[in-house]
Amino acid sequence: MEKPPLLYWLTAISFAVFGENEWAARLVPAMSALSCVALILWFGRQIARVAASRLAALMFISGLGVMAMSRTLMFDMLLTVFLTGALMFGYLYSISGEKKKLNWCLGLLAFALLAKGFVAVILFGAVSFIYTILFSSSLRDLQKRIIAWFDPKAIGIFLLIALPWHIAAIWAEPIFAWFYFINEHVLRFLGKREPHDYYAGAWWYYLPRMVLYLFPWSFFLPVLLFVRARQQTPRTLHFFLACAWIMPVLFFSLSSAKANYYLVVVMPLAALQLAIALEDRGFGAAWGRALVGVFLATLFGLAAWWVGKQVNHQLSSLLVYGMDGKQFLRVFMLSACVLSTGVAVLVWHKARFGIFPFIALPALMLLAFIGLLQAAAQWTSTQPLLAELSTIEAKHEVFLFKVFEHQSSLPFYLKQPVRVVDSRSSDLFWGNKLHKNSIVLSDSSFDTLLDKQSVVLLVLDEDLDRNPKLPDSQAECFMCKKYAYKFKKIKKIGRTTLFMN
Repeated sequence: MEKPPLLYWLTAISFAVFGENEWAARLVPAMSALSCVALILWFGRQIARVAASRLAALMFISGLGVMAMSRTLMFDMLLTVFLTGALMFGYLYSISGEKKKLNWCLGLLAFALLAKGFVAVILFGAVSFIYTILFSSSLRDLQKRIIAWFDPKAIGIFLLIALPWHIAAIWAEPIFAWFYFINEHVLRFLGKREPHDYYAGAWWYYLPRMVLYLFPWSFFLPVLLFVRARQQTPRTLHFFLACAWIMPVLFFSLSSAKANYYLVVVMPLAALQLAIALEDRGFGAAWGRALVGVFLATLFGLAAWWVGKQVNHQLSSLLVYGMDGKQFLRVFMLSACVLSTGVAVLVWHKARFGIFPFIALPALMLLAFIGLLQAAAQWTSTQPLLAELSTIEAKHEVFLFKVFEHQSSLPFYLKQPVRVVDSRSSDLFWGNKLHKNSIVLSDSSFDTLLDKQSVVLLVLDEDLDRNPKLPDSQAECFMCKKYAYKFKKIKKIGRTTLFMN
């Protein structure tokens, strides 16, 4: 019940059409990211900034944050495409007064609401309200502009899309209204949501993460301070784009609940504003572009030196593209240093390329990240667990101990439900609390079950109870000691230990 249904519906359709495979599971976030690219290019034509929109689309899709989120089955990329579309149509409506654009705006906002809840409406309202205040000539004009948003047809389109599911959910589950509107929205913002499965941070938490999300393009920001603009963009557009990313960042900064992936929602219009500002300055001038390349080369060079100085690097145990983790990291940093130097020389001598050659850096980083993820699969994926479980007799049922979310892809790979013993899972908290079910077992029920069937139990490192008083064969046991003796350790994969009775 934590989130609205749109991501579930679209993923179910993807499975129905393409089968239950990884490609189909990642299709919705991937298409959402590509749809953002399409929106940026379309909006660029609407505002007569085609070249800047092409650069912005490239910045957006190759930034580190989007590179990760467009490959992860989560709600935020789906929210991003619909909220971005709603904001774009909202801006076009504000300068043209065309009702058709307002209809599109509120229709897309309704889908954003179905993607991740009322945070979409809050962010849209904050951006639109501040932007409207900035460009109202008087209090009467402000009142007129605000009233114009409440067009009956547009509101009807919004309600027709957004309302039915919410009514059905409240009808089906009496506690839903409190849970969804209060617990998931108000209490989460205040840091009092139950369960507390998120983390906090300082007010500046998102500022360095903005730099990482748009890396390497964020390093062009200082160039804007030192290169004079050759053309002027209308203030209305710049203020709209600024509001479109500053207001969400401000909202997330004020919230007690912090999460790195929240930032993806501001990336399309933040990238567009940066691209427009760079186009106004001749894409940063040749010396500015070259200076960014030199700075990045220096940064990667220092990182390579620092990695080389580490004696016992935590990645040393990994084998990435035939190299140990430390060696690979050093080779990657040196390669990025050489590549950045080459890009700096190219943009200095070939002004017509603008800053597009810098795309080579995200391409290199994507290759590196894929290699690292594959090498660290036993910590980042449940596929290695699946490989081990496939060697065990089919009569053994697989159980998780206490936690579901860290191994939540296992049911997908096994193609069957996976039950949880003595759950402390945040994701399953409310479902288990509100309804009797066969997914979560108490320790006593599990103890009884052990006498009747063969099981494999997967236990995370933090849930292992190392008791020196027990025999060596049971030195790594867990849970109630009344049935710990019934298990033997099979294998440890990553941070998960497999036990079998």
